[in-house]
Amino acid sequence: MLELDTRSRKPIYEQLVDKLKELIIGEVLKPDEQLPSVRTLAQQLTINPNTIQKAYRELENQGFIYSQKGKGSFVNPNNQSKDSEKRKVILRELESMILEALYFGISREEIMNIIKNIDALKGGGERND
Repeated sequence: MLELDTRSRKPIYEQLVDKLKELIIGEVLKPDEQLPSVRTLAQQLTINPNTIQKAYRELENQGFIYSQKGKGSFVNPNNQSKDSEKRKVILRELESMILEALYFGISREEIMNIIKNIDALKGGGERND
């Protein structure tokens, strides 16, 4: 389910955050689905439980998961109105990356193909045709 690169310069907890966000965004992990316990995931990945706890804390701060004392951590149901500020930040960053890509010669068609491929992998999403 989760593969981490121990040789990467990116910290393990950041890799874990990114992987879990991918699973949540890709709807592999469903809203209100319980995540593995810190201890279980630490044993599966053979990493320190503190690393898992740090990743879970970061995901909770970002609004991807929520915790219930004594029960564990769960995937937060997608609440777009709650995340409007984060959405604005992402759109600004995306615009900046697209401008940079165009500057370095990546064509509009290549960018659109990337978007279509990602959308197909995610399973479609909303269409505004």
